[in-house]
Amino acid sequence: MRKFVKNLEHLLELGGTKKDVALLCVSGAALVLSLTGLSPLPFDPAWIAIVLCGLPILLEAFIGLVTSFDIKADVLVSLALIASVCIGEDFAAGEVAFIMQLGALLEDLTVAKARAGIEKLVHLTPQTARIVNDGQESTVPVEQVRVGDVLRVLPGEAVPVDGVILSGQTSVNQAVMTGESLPVDKSAGDEVSSGTVNQFGAFEMRATKVGEDSSIQRMVRLVQSADAGKAKIVGLADRWATWIVVIALSSAALTWLISGQIIRAVTILVVFCPCALVLATPTAIMAAIGNATRHGFLVREGDALERLAKVSKLTFDKTGTLTYGTPKVVHVESLKGGIDPKSLYRLSASAEQLSEHPLGKAIVQSFRQEAQDDLWNAEAFRMLPSRGVAAVVDGKRVLAGNKELLAEEGIPLAEELELTAKHYLERGCTLTYVALDGRCAGYIALSDTLREESRHTIDRLQALGVQPVLLTGDHESAASAIAEQLHIREVHANCLPEEKLRRIAAYQENQEDVCMIGDGINDAPALKKANVGIAMGGVGSDIAIDAADIALVNDDVSELPHLIALSRRMMTTIKWNMSFSMLLNFVAILLAMIGTLNPVVGALVHNAGSVLVIANSALLLQWRLR
Repeated sequence: MRKFVKNLEHLLELGGTKKDVALLCVSGAALVLSLTGLSPLPFDPAWIAIVLCGLPILLEAFIGLVTSFDIKADVLVSLALIASVCIGEDFAAGEVAFIMQLGALLEDLTVAKARAGIEKLVHLTPQTARIVNDGQESTVPVEQVRVGDVLRVLPGEAVPVDGVILSGQTSVNQAVMTGESLPVDKSAGDEVSSGTVNQFGAFEMRATKVGEDSSIQRMVRLVQSADAGKAKIVGLADRWATWIVVIALSSAALTWLISGQIIRAVTILVVFCPCALVLATPTAIMAAIGNATRHGFLVREGDALERLAKVSKLTFDKTGTLTYGTPKVVHVESLKGGIDPKSLYRLSASAEQLSEHPLGKAIVQSFRQEAQDDLWNAEAFRMLPSRGVAAVVDGKRVLAGNKELLAEEGIPLAEELELTAKHYLERGCTLTYVALDGRCAGYIALSDTLREESRHTIDRLQALGVQPVLLTGDHESAASAIAEQLHIREVHANCLPEEKLRRIAAYQENQEDVCMIGDGINDAPALKKANVGIAMGGVGSDIAIDAADIALVNDDVSELPHLIALSRRMMTTIKWNMSFSMLLNFVAILLAMIGTLNPVVGALVHNAGSVLVIANSALLLQWRLR
C-alpha cells in the first residue's frame, strides 16, 4: 500500500490531476469487483467504470462529430461501449473505457504546456529612466522616453533604452544580449542596449531606439515568434482514427451479415479499439523521461524526446555551456630583467583584492587557488571605471588594467610584451597589463576555461552522427580558440539573439532538425526556435530554462550523447509497440470473426496486449548508452 501511495504521489507530481487519478482508481477497483463477483452492490460494479470513464469518451466523441465532423479514436471506442452495453457485456464495456482513459492520462502527463518565460523577459525592461534636460535630472516612465533624449544611467542600473554614450566611462554587463561572461568597457561614442546593466561608472547617453524598437523588446518578440513555430505532435491513433473506424465498422457489419451473430460484430468492435496503440507512445515517452531524469535532465515538454531523435545538428552556446563561464589566469608574463612572474602576480592580486570588476576578482581567486603566499595590503586603492585599478602595495605604486590605462598614465608598452601578448589575444584571452612605479612590468592573461567533459562529449556526439556547431556572442578569436580545442568545424561568433535565430532558421529551411543548448537570456529565442531547446539548469538563467524543452539540472554536458541516443531508442521502442499492437488487433479480429473470441475474452486479450506494450516501454527505464 505504501508503494502504491508513493507511485500515486509521483504521478501527481508529473502533472496528473487528483480528479483524474481518483477516477481511475475507483474505476479499476470496480472492475476488479465485477470480475471476481465479490461486489456487495445491487448492480454490476462495471457500471461505475462505464459511467466514470466511458461517459467522458462518449461526450467528446459526440461533440467532435457534431461540431466539426472530427473522427478520432474516441468514436470507435464509443461504438464499442454502446454495442457492449446493448448486448449485456458490461465488464467488456467498462474495461475498454478504463484502458482508454488510462492511456489518455499518460498522454496528458507527457504533453506539457509551453512555458515561454516572456513575463520574466518583460520584467528585465527598466520601468523608469533618468532624463537630463538643461542640467536638471527628472525620473519618468520609460514609455515617455523619445529618440534624442539625453539620459543618465547610474552604477548598478539597467540601461532603459538603446543609445550612444555621450560622456562618462563604465563597464557594461551585456550577458542579456550577447552571453559574454565579462563586462565590456564603454566610453563616449560606444553603443549600449536596453536591458544591459551598468556596473561601475555613471554615464550620460542619447536615446536612439525606444519602445518596441529597443533591444529587450525585440528579444520578447523573437521568443514569441519562435514559440509559435513549434508544432505539437498529434497522437498516431487519432491520425489514423478515420481509417480505423471505417475498417472496424465494415468488418463488424460484414461479420454480422454473414454469420448472423451480433455478438461477433460487437467483439470486433471491442478488439478493434486502439488501446495498445494509444498506450504505445505515451508509455515509452514516460519511461524515457524517467531515464533522462536519473541522468540529470528535466524534460519539460512531452514530445521533446520525439523531436530530439531526429536532430542532426547540435548548436552550442560557448560561455557557461562548453566552458565554465568564469575567467581564470592562464599565464603571467613579466618583462625580462624586471620583477619575476610570481611576484608580479602577487602584487597584481593584492592591488585587485578590493576591486569589484570580474577580471579583478578572477585574478584574486586564481592567485589564492594556485599560490601558497598571502596577499599584501593595498593602500590608496582607486577603482578606475573601464580602465582598471590603482593602489600602493608593498611600497610600490601598482596599476593594473587595459592598454588605455597605461596610455593615459604616459606609460609605453614594451615591444617584447606586445609580441608575446599577440599570441594570447589570438587564443581569445583577455589581458590585464601591470605597471609598477610608472614603468610597464608585464601582463596577466585570463581565459574562460573549458569544462573537463566538453571534449569527450563532442567526440561522442560526432560518433552518433550529430554535427556540433558553435553559435556564440563572444569574439571570433575566443570562439575559434575553443572550437579548435574541441574539434568543432563550424563556428559562428559575434552572434546577437537575432543572428542565432537566423542561423537556426537557415538550418531548418535546409530540412535539418536542430537542437540548441545554451544558458543565457540571449539564448532564449534560439532555444525556442530550435526543434529542441536544452538549457543549462544550474548556471542558466530562469528565462533560458523557461524557453527550453529540456533543462540539464546538474550542468553535466557529458550526458548529452546519452540523451540523444535514449531518444532514438525510445522511437525504436514506440515503433515496436505500434507494430505489435496492430498485429495483435488483426489476429484478434480474425478470431472474433470465426467466433473464437467473445467480447469479454476479446477485451482481456486486448488488455494483455496493452500490458505487454507497457512492459516493453518499461525496459527504457534502465537503458544506458554504452
